[in-house]
Amino acid sequence: MRRASILVAVSSLGACVGATPRDAATPGAPAVASREAASAEREAEIELVESAPEETSLGHADVRDAADVWPEMIDRAARTLDFAEFYASEADGGAESTSRLAPVIAAVERAVARGVRVRFLADAVFAPKYPETLERLRRAGVAVRAIDCAPRYGGVQHAKYFVVDGVESFVGSQNFDWRALTHIQEIGVRVRSRAIAGALLDLFDTDWTLADGASPADARTRAHAAVPATRTGGGEAIGLFASPKGWLPDESRWDLDRILALLDGARSSVDLQVLHYSTQSRDGSAFTTLDDAVRRAATRGVRVRLLVSHWGTNAGTPARSSVEALAAVPNVEVRVLTVPPWSGGAIPFARVAHAKYMLADGRAAWIGTSNWEGDYFLKSRNVAIVVEGGSLPSRLARVFDDGWSSAYATPFSAAEK
Repeated sequence: MRRASILVAVSSLGACVGATPRDAATPGAPAVASREAASAEREAEIELVESAPEETSLGHADVRDAADVWPEMIDRAARTLDFAEFYASEADGGAESTSRLAPVIAAVERAVARGVRVRFLADAVFAPKYPETLERLRRAGVAVRAIDCAPRYGGVQHAKYFVVDGVESFVGSQNFDWRALTHIQEIGVRVRSRAIAGALLDLFDTDWTLADGASPADARTRAHAAVPATRTGGGEAIGLFASPKGWLPDESRWDLDRILALLDGARSSVDLQVLHYSTQSRDGSAFTTLDDAVRRAATRGVRVRLLVSHWGTNAGTPARSSVEALAAVPNVEVRVLTVPPWSGGAIPFARVAHAKYMLADGRAAWIGTSNWEGDYFLKSRNVAIVVEGGSLPSRLARVFDDGWSSAYATPFSAAEK
């Protein structure tokens, strides 16, 4: 179903207004490039995008589906398409005929056929688990690499984003997976801004270089390292942030620092939805940085609501213990969001709430790819968009409220142990 979009017109402030996509620059034509860049920023916008599981009421008529937005974006590509994804997984068997990822892959193949240079970066740990779709992309003419992040910073390539022509970008919780578009609850944003796209391409080019086994272990690219402020005419501010620290073109844009600033600046409310919330990293070490900030907010009277996936409350897990402890803090309320099974049968790794976003005072929104565990911020590649002011945070707040009050959300005290 077509959905009316929420668009916020934005104009970029700073030096990046005159930048061009890296592969679009043509010697001898700086004036034309500058005019094109300025025009693109005047037309810049941000759109809230979701994925809602079939047979649920978690979707919204005024928020478009990623399954509709992605092919449109890809079909607009004239020069370049750059994907950074955790993995790529198309349906097989009978499910392939109804897969909502199929039109996305077809759009990528059309892009290659019309001469667009397409690069696809995946995580090396997960690439062997889902090799078929990556191989299909290779056969279509897509340049595919897999990055092994462990030797560099210990984790995985967990970011999920793509950039079109160095101008338009998508960042969200959706994996490049047919299940993410049909059977999982997700949140993301489409952003049209050369500043944001340039910052994402810095990350992409760094990781693309590192994925080449011949590259130095500490390879970096910094062509767009200085990220200017991106603002709307109505006062919205939009920024890109990423992890892990030490591997960013602009180290001041660390995702964890920005989240902490939002939490410590909250005065009335914090609303958070994540898959997992844990005070313990994968190696068993303590990670209380975010939990401490949430507790500080609650202590000063901020109302905190945490909507966590049922996958994050499995008995005997550190995540369960962390959520249980937080739920006992005054001014904190926790609910568990459970997506019911599909009538067509069991689907592995699906029917789950996978969205990752936070709202502070209903005016600032963090929309990212990280679960709230230490490894995602300290050891793995992740990205996030922060939007302050304007209409998008308030619309996202209504999405949170709908999930919070839905029949799928259960008070933590009543959740199955």
